[in-house]
Amino acid sequence: MFKGQPKGLFALALANTGERFGYYTMLAIFLLFIQAKFGFSSAVATQIYSIFLAAVYFMPLFGGILADKIGFGKCVTIGIGVMFLGYLCLSIPTGPDAFGKVLMFGALALISIGTGLFKGNLQVMVGNLYDDPKYSAKRDSAFSLFYMAINIGAMFAPTAAKAVTNHFLGKSGLSYDANVPALAHQYLDHVNEGAAMATENIDRLTGIQATMTGASGMSLDTFCSTYIDKLSTAYNYGFAVACVSLIVSVIIYFSCRPWFKHADVNAKQAKAALINEPELSPEQTKSRITALLLVFAVVIFFWMSFHQNGATMTLFARDYTQSTVVGMTRIGFNIWSLALIAISIYTLFGTLQSETGRGKMISGIATILLWGGAYAAYSGMDQIVRIQPSDFQQFNPFFVVALTPISLAIFSSLARKGKEPSAPRKIGMGMIVAAAGFLILTFGSIGLASPKELGGTVSPQLVSPTWLISTYLVLTFAELLLSPMGISFVSKVAPPKYKGAMMGCWFAATAVGNYLVSIPGLLWDKLPLWGIWVLLITLCLLSALFIFSIMKKLEAATK
Repeated sequence: MFKGQPKGLFALALANTGERFGYYTMLAIFLLFIQAKFGFSSAVATQIYSIFLAAVYFMPLFGGILADKIGFGKCVTIGIGVMFLGYLCLSIPTGPDAFGKVLMFGALALISIGTGLFKGNLQVMVGNLYDDPKYSAKRDSAFSLFYMAINIGAMFAPTAAKAVTNHFLGKSGLSYDANVPALAHQYLDHVNEGAAMATENIDRLTGIQATMTGASGMSLDTFCSTYIDKLSTAYNYGFAVACVSLIVSVIIYFSCRPWFKHADVNAKQAKAALINEPELSPEQTKSRITALLLVFAVVIFFWMSFHQNGATMTLFARDYTQSTVVGMTRIGFNIWSLALIAISIYTLFGTLQSETGRGKMISGIATILLWGGAYAAYSGMDQIVRIQPSDFQQFNPFFVVALTPISLAIFSSLARKGKEPSAPRKIGMGMIVAAAGFLILTFGSIGLASPKELGGTVSPQLVSPTWLISTYLVLTFAELLLSPMGISFVSKVAPPKYKGAMMGCWFAATAVGNYLVSIPGLLWDKLPLWGIWVLLITLCLLSALFIFSIMKKLEAATK
């Protein structure tokens, strides 16, 4: 799995792990933050969320075009600095006024521009490592490992966000309750603007206030204002985690730069250094770009569906899912148990694949110890564990980390038999699997009240967290078939003169999909709950049908 890979891969992967940890810590609480602080509706909040995601993934197009002119490494360095400024601005507590909104949107713009300079160009350098014939056969597996490293950072992000949020709320004698932000804004509108509010909601808010020691003696309107302010400030401090993680990324990137410096070469620099790049005819260049554009068109709808994890799936977690877990399900909400389980899968493969008896024994012992540690962490948990909506976002990266070696083993076995599917075929299969993931959520939503009926409050009928966990599991299978394979496909097929631009186009397609994330959010209060998921199923299946219909053209471009 790791054997025979250039050490530059590990340096670049770890640098990206730190950056992604900060990004996903921010993303885990961002939607909740803007609703809590500014009182935005679900439609407005998901629109802001999707525009930000679109900007984050669209900017690599410009970052790639710039890197094709000035160099990948220069863009990566500038991007880190711009991102740091963005996260720093986002971590400053402000009031829910015009200045607060301007600072927030300015911070989001800086994060988007910085990510555009950093993300795609770092991945181009990873691809350049495998232009060396010595490593070319390991390109797909390398991007799977690179993708796994990204998700190590993402796996710990929701826990970090929750820990910071709970710590600063707790200092004020308050605790997180998913009901409070919406009810608090309703009550303040009721008091200040005469807006209607149901008596039962006022009673519910009063009952929640009584459970918090820091709210003792407060009037209800003071409690609402204080809770919104303290929760928003706690989220601000959660965003500051990204600043720290970027510093770690910078240290890794520059201290290990000699390992990958030779890959920091664009076509212009390669020509100046007399490095031979393959020459393509105009017809070959056109064929490759056409194939890439067709793939980009398909993945738009995957990312539209997949990134519901921070939008409608977060709303589902908040409004329709039980806020406590018992029994074996608790282990999924202990990040240390999950981390030890994920590591144990790698040591287990080491037991099976080690070439020496000593290696097998060490890996076997390590696996048993890791399982014991995971069980010990699980045994120490409370019998009833309270969970927050952001907790569910740790499942996807956990599944990516845990399933990557299994995925690599399956496709390596198929490759040895000459039966491994091509990258475009894997992408088509991923779209079908994604549809299956939302089918699970469709069954879980049958019989539940629509968001319109709830009016922004939590459903009285809550479902088991296993519905969302199962959905995340299946969507991760789809992601492993599509995302790392798509990036590998771009790095392999892109004409040398346009590597940065084509990687940027991959992210631009992702950006369009991310913007379309807002469509289910806009329909959230208009369709039955199950109708949202059926819409996504339909789009995934139509995309799969399209990519299989043009498969011959795509596979021809890779030859």
